Amino acid sequence: MLKDFTKLETFLVVVKEKSFSKASAKLGISQPAVTQQIKFIEDYLDSRVVERRKNGIKLTKEGEDFHKIVSKLSKAIQSAEKDIIKIINKEFTFKIGASFTIGHYIIPKHVEEIKEQIKNDVHISIDKSNRILEQLIDNKIDIALTEVPTHQEGIITREWMDDELVFFSNQPIPAVLEKEDLFRFNWICRDEGSPTRKLISEALEEIDVDCSTFNVKGIVDNSTLAKETILHCIFKNTPTVSIIPRSAILKELKEKTLYEARLKDTRLMRKIYIAYSRDKRKDAFVDKVIKFLLNIKL
Repeated sequence: MLKDFTKLETFLVVVKEKSFSKASAKLGISQPAVTQQIKFIEDYLDSRVVERRKNGIKLTKEGEDFHKIVSKLSKAIQSAEKDIIKIINKEFTFKIGASFTIGHYIIPKHVEEIKEQIKNDVHISIDKSNRILEQLIDNKIDIALTEVPTHQEGIITREWMDDELVFFSNQPIPAVLEKEDLFRFNWICRDEGSPTRKLISEALEEIDVDCSTFNVKGIVDNSTLAKETILHCIFKNTPTVSIIPRSAILKELKEKTLYEARLKDTRLMRKIYIAYSRDKRKDAFVDKVIKFLLNIKL
């Protein structure tokens, strides 16, 4: 019976109008047809659901229970119909997953432009790169923006842009650092196992610097925490430094609340990637967003 909602709809109208004849007029069908459909329901349930009275109808106990269930079903169907209309009208929310630096400092500047490109809403989900890629694999987001590529089957990864990492402090430090300078600072380091920590360690190893020997004052797990920790650092006698994507501190560099430095003869560069499901490679919205992103410059 649930497959034929017409009879259930007739029941709801009868209850609402409190009359078989009024329900007949409302539905545009004959009164015998209304009676027949209610009888079908009662035969199916093997229970009376409606009692006819001179001043209208009254639900039986079984009819009241049945009405609660059918009302919930009707609301669910109406909600589903609205969602279907959104699909027909191409109304939906495009979901972008981004790692912390990208989600906090790069993509927010372009959300409104992306909305304009696809004529729909955009939602940004921010988390660690590995978790963002898990969301992509589970089809919870449309595209992923991360600092690490994925070789997962069914996922396409494209290089997006180069992102430079710089040394920074809340005190003026030499703009160009010798490797010996690194041992004179206090340090806020990234957590073990993070892609950023790995990149930094490998770059420093190439110039024979072991970052495990630094004077570490704290460990953080994302760029925002690193920036906030340095901004509010209270160690004044010795500069406290960390390494962060330059894109994350552009405002502070301009305001001179933070100061940047680079290592002599060394640039810390990393790639940022766009990843999306192979199943969506022909999706018009994914294609528009990717084309737009590929034209963005840091």
